Amino acid sequence: MNRNEFIPKFLWLAVFAIAMAFVESAVVVYLRAIYYPEGFKFPLKAFTDYKILIEVFREIATLIMLSTVAHITGRDFKERFANLLFTFGIWDIFYYVWLKVLIAWPASIFDWDILFLIPLPWIGPVIAPVSISVLMIIFSVLIARLIQKGHNFKPTLLSVILALLGSAVILYSFMHDTGATLHQQMPKPYRYELLIIGDIMFMAAFMISYLRKTYRRTDAE
Repeated sequence: MNRNEFIPKFLWLAVFAIAMAFVESAVVVYLRAIYYPEGFKFPLKAFTDYKILIEVFREIATLIMLSTVAHITGRDFKERFANLLFTFGIWDIFYYVWLKVLIAWPASIFDWDILFLIPLPWIGPVIAPVSISVLMIIFSVLIARLIQKGHNFKPTLLSVILALLGSAVILYSFMHDTGATLHQQMPKPYRYELLIIGDIMFMAAFMISYLRKTYRRTDAE
């Protein structure tokens, strides 16, 4: 991938992600108008009919669309992985940007939201998914730049382990409060320390592989 391909491709991926984020946020605007006409707040209202199943499949469809675009715009696994990280990160951030534009929510990045529904509902402050999305965008651009310069990017075993552990820690921070997610109770205080630990693990996982590749490239030169 040369410079003439790098910038236009990421611009078009960003355009797709921003447009898709608007569609996603528009659906949420309608749902909140129906279920939270006085404003979105916890405790959550239970979806007691088929609508919860529709929401689950809508989320699955979103992941499929993001993965499909990443696949058709990349030539191999590492390019597709970088494209997916970039598109997902842009989409997730602009989902909240559009909600802010459309309904003036969230009031702050510390407002709580329903983040995902599979396999259990995820809840947490907006800053949590946004921080992860920012890291995804940074990682994707750095990987793409390596590829642009003709270098491979292959995660080490340690990087994979750290990334998996980081994911487990953050997922636990989102899903451990089953009283709030499944039984319509007020949520417990968010475990910010788990988010910080998870983000640090993600950064360490990436930098171990990235710097290893960078140092090897420098030695070869």
